[in-house]
Amino acid sequence: MRRPVKEARPQLVGVIASPADFRFAVTMLEPPDLFELRLDHLRGMIDQLERKMSILSSPVIITARDPREGGANNLSQKERHDLLLRFLPRAKYVDVELRSARAFKSLLAHARKQNVRRILSLHDFKSTPSARILRAKASLAKMHGADIFKIATRTDTPAQLTRLIDFVTDKGVDFPVSAMGIGKLGALSRVILAQLGSVLIYTSMGRPNVEGQLSIRQSPSALSALKII
Repeated sequence: MRRPVKEARPQLVGVIASPADFRFAVTMLEPPDLFELRLDHLRGMIDQLERKMSILSSPVIITARDPREGGANNLSQKERHDLLLRFLPRAKYVDVELRSARAFKSLLAHARKQNVRRILSLHDFKSTPSARILRAKASLAKMHGADIFKIATRTDTPAQLTRLIDFVTDKGVDFPVSAMGIGKLGALSRVILAQLGSVLIYTSMGRPNVEGQLSIRQSPSALSALKII
């Protein structure tokens, strides 16, 4: 099966991971297509966030990252589940790590009933697996009902970046993929993969959250390159 025709351009996502990020987000004259709320990072302002998130001018992705994949504050599975469930009615997307899909099965089913789209994600900070392994992970994500499979892997070498490119261009992966590199070639990977069909492009609101992440504060020309317009 062929992957469905991609949208005219990838959607730009601004990652909100601190109170300063949130303050900046609500003042933006040209906001991104989506904001991602890193609930694991924002745990100290959850009540305030719940009251004020309606003033954000773009729809939101919610995630509470597993500590094994870069999550902050060492949240337990129950704490992450409860945060996601609390903010689910206000979300357009919910992002759950593929490793947690079985444990969060009921939450993902609840999201589907509420027409909240599901992103299942994999973060590998040490390497980029082979395209064959990534295809298997994508198949597993689809089996668990993912609308998008998000993959972020280490791209310090051309060989690692090539493996990620091979996966994104694999016609055997027949549903949307958001792919990005972390590390020395991370910034380059995000532009290349956007051109090749990655559907969501993540940017920081301030300082990058990981090496290779681009900032939404960069010049308009840089953002235009990311948006492929």
